[in-house]
Amino acid sequence: MHPQSQQSSFAFSVHHRLEDTTPGDGSGGRRHGRTGTITTPHGEIRTPAFIPVGTKATVKAVLPGAMAEVGAQALLANAYHLYLQPGADILDEAGGLGAFMNWPGPTFTDSGGFQVMSLGSGFKKVISMDVPVDADSAGADDRIAVGRERLAHIDDDGVWFKSHLNGDRHRFTPEISMQVQHQLGADVMFAFDELTTLMNSRGYQEESLERTRLWALRCIAEHRRLTDERSHRPYQALFGVIQGAQYEDLRRKASADLGAMDFDGFGIGGALEKENLGTILGWCSDELPEDKPRHLLGISEPDDLFTAIENGADTFDCVSPTRVARNSAFYTPHGRWNLSNARFKRDFTPLVDGCDCYTCGNYSRAYIHHLFKAKEMVSATLISIHNERFVVRMVDDARAAIDNGTFHELKADVLGSYYR
Repeated sequence: MHPQSQQSSFAFSVHHRLEDTTPGDGSGGRRHGRTGTITTPHGEIRTPAFIPVGTKATVKAVLPGAMAEVGAQALLANAYHLYLQPGADILDEAGGLGAFMNWPGPTFTDSGGFQVMSLGSGFKKVISMDVPVDADSAGADDRIAVGRERLAHIDDDGVWFKSHLNGDRHRFTPEISMQVQHQLGADVMFAFDELTTLMNSRGYQEESLERTRLWALRCIAEHRRLTDERSHRPYQALFGVIQGAQYEDLRRKASADLGAMDFDGFGIGGALEKENLGTILGWCSDELPEDKPRHLLGISEPDDLFTAIENGADTFDCVSPTRVARNSAFYTPHGRWNLSNARFKRDFTPLVDGCDCYTCGNYSRAYIHHLFKAKEMVSATLISIHNERFVVRMVDDARAAIDNGTFHELKADVLGSYYR
């Protein structure tokens, strides 16, 4: 796909497999979880790893230096948003995403396909989408959220969409997505795909899957061309995206089809039912190459994280830690609590006793409660730092537990406490 000298700057190696280190888990089946290392031009990522989201080249309310202090190994930004503002050419001129935002470590960009769908049809940005109608009923494929205008229109060549910022009309194709992401300059980027919803009919899911397969081939061809043309830039790895919604045969087909292509890794995408997360991820891991990394798009809840890890996800991202922080919610070993509650007004303890984050080492619940009530912006900063550290540390602990053979004990302990 690319010159050997450039390709060698991206690599993935597996260290330990969950089924080898903890054989007596009683699951009755294979567990795809593993530890490993992703090597990029801007450093290594020890996996499994949580990748915090900096949608517009910033983790909301948190400085890049603080993200390094919480233990983040890489950050993910969004091609759709950066394409619209400030423009991919600006980041290219700045030396790429990492240089632009003063983040020295590895970076990811997603293709923009998720935003085209979610902003185009107005559905909530969650891993599971409620299905208020029979998914096979007439009109389900054209359904949009109540009170929303459709901003995106898909054809076999690409997508026309209107900017949510000013209404301007834009075109994304596989080639344009690759051009934009090459200019953004992240270490890992994703092929342009069509994200369906659980509301789409089976027939449309099949049609969309074939469209995404053909788009994947076009992404690879354009990626090759741009890699040769931009040989002065560090190599950017390209991940294919696996769709197929809740259907086993479609997920397995997508994984086999894209798994045979010349991708550097794979993203597991699409709307899916939360209760089937592990099953669906397991189908994909069965079919995908063992020697390439797998990224699960959009999760951060503790039960989802452990399910994802044991079923083969190497990395995952989510905006949730900072999003809930802006509404005063903070993570504890005993669940997620809301700091705006009056009971914290005179609570001079840290958010979590024993937490090693900057916030817990320097500020009390009472102080941050006051900041939130006073509508001071630094309240979001302090809670976000804590929440990101909480999730990063949880995944770090899971990685260590796979290596030392205690993953299932850790999972039972952490989830038993958190959801008690």
